Amino acid sequence: MKKMKIILGLLVLIFAVSCNQNDELVNTDSQNESQQKLLSIDQVNEQITKAILKNGTFDWKDASDQLLWSAAVHGGNILTIGYGEENESFRTEKSERLSAIKNNIVSSIKSAVAEKATKDVVVFDDNTLNFIDVKVLDLSTVKMLREKSNIRYIEPEGFEYTGEILAQDKSASGCDKSGAYISGSDYGHYGSAHVPWNFYDAKINQAWAYSKGRGIGIGIIDTGVSSSQLNLGYKFDDYYSGRYIRKYGTYVDSWKWWLNVDTHNDGPNDKCSHGTSTASTAAAPYSSHKLVGVAFESNLVTYRGTSDVVLNGYQERRGVSAALRHLGNRSDIKIISMSIGYPWSIGSIKDAVKYAYARGKMIFAAGGTSTSYTNWYGVIFPATMSETVAVTGVEESSSYNECDVCHKGSKIDFTYIMERANNHHQPVLGFYNNQSTYFGGSSVATAATAGIAALVWSRYPYWTRSQVYARLRYAAHFSTKNSNFGYGNINALKAVRGW
Repeated sequence: MKKMKIILGLLVLIFAVSCNQNDELVNTDSQNESQQKLLSIDQVNEQITKAILKNGTFDWKDASDQLLWSAAVHGGNILTIGYGEENESFRTEKSERLSAIKNNIVSSIKSAVAEKATKDVVVFDDNTLNFIDVKVLDLSTVKMLREKSNIRYIEPEGFEYTGEILAQDKSASGCDKSGAYISGSDYGHYGSAHVPWNFYDAKINQAWAYSKGRGIGIGIIDTGVSSSQLNLGYKFDDYYSGRYIRKYGTYVDSWKWWLNVDTHNDGPNDKCSHGTSTASTAAAPYSSHKLVGVAFESNLVTYRGTSDVVLNGYQERRGVSAALRHLGNRSDIKIISMSIGYPWSIGSIKDAVKYAYARGKMIFAAGGTSTSYTNWYGVIFPATMSETVAVTGVEESSSYNECDVCHKGSKIDFTYIMERANNHHQPVLGFYNNQSTYFGGSSVATAATAGIAALVWSRYPYWTRSQVYARLRYAAHFSTKNSNFGYGNINALKAVRGW
């Protein structure tokens, strides 16, 4: 993802450990008192960073009660609790058993905090996904909850990890509204439209002889779409009557972040630029002297579910999980593209991905983009999930090399060429009308691959998701999965034609 600063630590943590036998005989009362102490934000960050450096990732289920409680306190005292059996991420009809499990959790919390006169225990209750957000005040409540059965995960969703952010503040990640001069050597022509240079590498321009994505709906979950880019506005269907773009918002841009995202949000319009670029990549319309998208006759449904590409806040996580739920319920959407993510798993979004997947959606997710100093980290969430198709970007070269800020790893399914020797990335429509820019990382790779899938599905509208995936795999470079680059680059012409 463009300029995405994956918030991982490179700082080596040095701990002095005494071998003195007297130090091993710690007073039990002192130890218990230490474990009851609230950790500072810096201490929480340090413990998470230490786990990442040691294990390569982090999971709240491995955290101590003290760490989990401290993080919750620093995140508005909010815990997200996923309830039910291990694979019960969602429900499609009323379940008395699941309701009883949820009510038991809430009653237990109320009993534990009765003396503290907490008015509202439940902050948010999803009506489809099996999780609730609750308010907790003390460590004993956390301990009690972790001893319960029928709880799949407990996470401090309001806590924002800020350990060792490199180069820039996370809130700017992937956001750049400035345009760029597009070199004439970085695009060709299809009629009067401008074709990005890398479309020729993927043979996308040749695939258009067979399919342009007509009749297929692509859902984009990102930072929204700019109201100032008219080609992703009222001009979207100028050349193809009946084609449509729909824009929605589920991100709650407010200090009242606990508000229901279905009824309180700041609208569908991009304030970052990243979402505008992903929408342009996948489906920008055919227009004279303008850059065209991969599946330029497909329909587009966009959701502003996040403020930037790093899912590091309660508002963003609720916004993305709600967008996944909404798109999962839309019969006109077959493909979902998410060029956003986080270093480790987020329970509520994981539940939402499983819901959309169960509804037949083909979900593409970015493998990860960060600085050249932190792209050593493997594939990020939710691209790590088996329900998603993980994509990363590679250089224009005879051999496979990830782009200078792209992640790679065993979870990757496909790659996409998006970086030239001169470091130019794919040109796309800009944030403002009559503006263009360059767009790179695994973000552009993900949105473009979602567009290629739309070309295939449009050609074979009665195919299942599995058949479309099999065709993408058939048309990719590697016959067996590569340890870092999956099945490699997809030949779009071969994918739509079959030979």
